[in-house]
Amino acid sequence: MHEAASCGRFSVDLPDSDAAIALSGIGQKNLFYLETLTGASFVMRGLQLEISGQLTHVEKACALIELIRPIWEEGQVVSEVDLHTAFNALDAGDSAAHAQLGQKVLARSQRGNLLRPRTIRQKAYLEAMEKYDLTFGLGPAGTGKTFLATVLAVRMLTERKVERLILTRPAVEAGERLGFLPGDLQQKVDPYLRPLYDALHSLLGPEKTTTLLEKGVIEVAPLAYMRGRTLEGAFVILDEAQNTTSAQMQMVLTRMGERSRMVVNGDVTQVDLPAGQKSGLLEASELLKSVDGVAVCRLTSADIVRHPLVQKVVDAYANKDR
Repeated sequence: MHEAASCGRFSVDLPDSDAAIALSGIGQKNLFYLETLTGASFVMRGLQLEISGQLTHVEKACALIELIRPIWEEGQVVSEVDLHTAFNALDAGDSAAHAQLGQKVLARSQRGNLLRPRTIRQKAYLEAMEKYDLTFGLGPAGTGKTFLATVLAVRMLTERKVERLILTRPAVEAGERLGFLPGDLQQKVDPYLRPLYDALHSLLGPEKTTTLLEKGVIEVAPLAYMRGRTLEGAFVILDEAQNTTSAQMQMVLTRMGERSRMVVNGDVTQVDLPAGQKSGLLEASELLKSVDGVAVCRLTSADIVRHPLVQKVVDAYANKDR
């Protein structure tokens, strides 16, 4: 970055056109959003980004651009979520910790995007999954709980640190009844497992996912299929665990065998169990939080990495229930 004058005007040199497109966004959408966040003005001239305005605004804008440099410098798409989380990190004084997110690349998606944690708590959650044999991930929808666990599981499978990947979730009705859905049992539960298939497709592609499913290397099944089994050499992901009963949770946790790792995810604010029945996830995370080898990670609405409006929706409903 080069200071052009003391009146609050700076410029950022970009390495190539890919970086310029990644930073500015489609129709320069990112630049407009940066102006909203920082109060500074942004103009892209070729391979140079000019930032001007009040000195304090420009300084924050420059710090923000530097914080997301690992993304745009590689020509990776910069989203509003990336800008928003980086801005929040600056405001909270966590810029140093946020800067380390760029070094935590897990894999490359089928579309060529580098997959990495996008918030500080997501990074802590990821590091817990790497370190502990049993990790609980609690947080609202859109915080990347299932996706990050699936990315790590696929990487460990590729590196042969585990022999198979098992993804499961309880088929609990959220306003619908399984009996009224068409087809056999597998077809009835497939809609509940679709988010897990979607994550696998984005990482491996539909063809490779299908091949690994057919070979039994990857298994996607409802929780009821886990009873009576010992899961050895496996990376097990239990998704939507807030909808497990105490007995179901105890059953699945005791399935762990040698060389296995388990991640249990859920949002305790979205329990679809009958009224008065306690969530197995809430109970287990409290019972086991002090047990060696177990990690309990809590994500918040600030870690939501879907559309920025999702965070506002989650916060609005949380405030309604207070």
